[in-house]
Amino acid sequence: MSYERDIMPVKSELGVAAALEARRLAEKYGRDYLTCDDLTEILGLGMNNVRHMINSEDFPVIEVGNRKVVSVIAFAYWQVKKAV
Repeated sequence: MSYERDIMPVKSELGVAAALEARRLAEKYGRDYLTCDDLTEILGLGMNNVRHMINSEDFPVIEVGNRKVVSVIAFAYWQVKKAV
């Protein structure tokens, strides 16, 4: 159980970093969900790369009808987690 206590501060720091990034993105884009166009601007990737990323297994996408979006907080947490 010592292992869980040792990693808890790391998880907390990731959560705080993700929350701050989510707040920044939500304020910048004025909404709580991001589209493919938003992600191309944020990540500096082309549309084909963003579509490939959105269709990957570990990306936190939500399907709304025929459209795929990602919540700002889920994207920020995914982004921070991938950076570590």
